[in-house]
Amino acid sequence: MVSVSTLYEGQLRCRAEHGPSQATLVTDAPLDNHGKGESFSPTDLVAVAFGACMMTIMGIAAQRHGIDLAGMKAETLKEMSTVPPRRIASLRTRLTIPLPADHPQRLLLEQAAHACPVQKSLSPEIDAAIEFVWTG
Repeated sequence: MVSVSTLYEGQLRCRAEHGPSQATLVTDAPLDNHGKGESFSPTDLVAVAFGACMMTIMGIAAQRHGIDLAGMKAETLKEMSTVPPRRIASLRTRLTIPLPADHPQRLLLEQAAHACPVQKSLSPEIDAAIEFVWTG
């Protein structure tokens, strides 16, 4: 179990603290929802979590097989719904992997990405397409 504490600072800004490490992050409401957009919005953090989760699970699988994924990138395009209720409509992600497309563990790594707990936690209504780009 992990404790996260979040304080509302006013003016649509929150500061969160990760209990185990005391690392902090700030959120702001986005420009299109009454905010200043000076930091990640809460829904932006879902996009960050999605990409980071897939890369982390892939990294765990890669370590087990002696594969170096340093330099792997996730780019996620988050789109909000245009009709109420306001929600994340899509999280389309491109994972760029610094390995050749014919890498013998390609299937293992792609399956690891799809096993990401964040993806498993998303509503099925969210378009969470994943594109794998092999660049090695």
